[in-house]
Amino acid sequence: MFIRRRFFSIIGRAMNGTQQYETEVLKVNPSTIIINDEKKSIEFTNSETKKAIETAASLLRSSQVVGFPTETVYGLGASSLSSDAVTKIYEAKNRPADNPLISHISSVDMIKNVFKTEVPEIYNPLISKFWPGPLSIILPVSDDCPVSPVVTAGQNTFAVRMPENKIARALIQVSNLPLAAPSANASTRPSPTKAEHVLHDLNGRIPLILDGGLCDVGLESTVVDGTVDPPMLLRPGGVSLEEIRKLGHGWENIVLGKKTAGQYEKVRTPGMKYKHYSPTARVILFENFDKLESAIDTYLKNSTITSNTKIAVLTTKHWDTSGGGNLVIPLGKEGEEIQRNLFAALRDADAQEVDLIFVEGVDEGEQGLAIMNRLSKAASDIISNK
Repeated sequence: MFIRRRFFSIIGRAMNGTQQYETEVLKVNPSTIIINDEKKSIEFTNSETKKAIETAASLLRSSQVVGFPTETVYGLGASSLSSDAVTKIYEAKNRPADNPLISHISSVDMIKNVFKTEVPEIYNPLISKFWPGPLSIILPVSDDCPVSPVVTAGQNTFAVRMPENKIARALIQVSNLPLAAPSANASTRPSPTKAEHVLHDLNGRIPLILDGGLCDVGLESTVVDGTVDPPMLLRPGGVSLEEIRKLGHGWENIVLGKKTAGQYEKVRTPGMKYKHYSPTARVILFENFDKLESAIDTYLKNSTITSNTKIAVLTTKHWDTSGGGNLVIPLGKEGEEIQRNLFAALRDADAQEVDLIFVEGVDEGEQGLAIMNRLSKAASDIISNK
């Protein structure tokens, strides 16, 4: 009870106003970063990248926030150990106060040495297979765990992952801090996969963005909870459900958590509550329509399109758009390509000031589960042909 009272007191103070900054964007080159996991050392072969990382690390140690790339999406990072720092994340994003954050680490040792928490044995196969990478795990908050209650949203668990992106890991290691880091976008907007997306949403609201190019995965991490029996997949993401089940060791029994939590329900991970990933235009998601024409005909049964209606069409595997005059944005044919392009495509369509975005849905196997999870949250309407 004390933790929750302290949490809401901190958040209440944070929401009184947003500090203004002259946001700086610094280029960083991941190929010039050498990380030696065995020696727990890091080297830079480029002085500009080194200086940029050190500048960002200095800000983090001063309880500031920094935008930085990961392999999933760009994150907005602050020290997981500082409530003053983490409240700046909520403030910059206008993020709901009861939406917890994921902490990012540069080594597994940080869980024990920094968070004073033991890793439950069930996670060992996942860590061996998928770390560093786009997988987050739920851990219990131990009695002496220093994680800020703002990170956990006042709950008794917290989420952790070790990113694969060299810039992210270097930033954590140089700052010597675990970083709470949601996606570096304004709340409800599509997640950022380029530095320019971060600048578009948060210019003037954060001091620094590290520009490391396009994110490789393009969707947020998978979040699993092994503290319950059977274990649960709380959010699909960069590691598929099928990959996790193949590991065995209890993970073959993993069950899917609910896609969307209730208004007053506590959640252990981001992405389960509130509107997410939405552009300004209305997104219409079509399930099981192999032809664009039949999708539009079905939509027109209950809605109208005028000659002035600007439409973007996001295609995946089947839709033929050769005969249409709409803005067409191909997402790709395969799951990894589609998820990498999804958020950027939604933002590109918005930049064209379209009124409607028609999206061709995909099967929910492999990467399709995470893709459809994000699209269903972004959509104003879902039209199914089942």
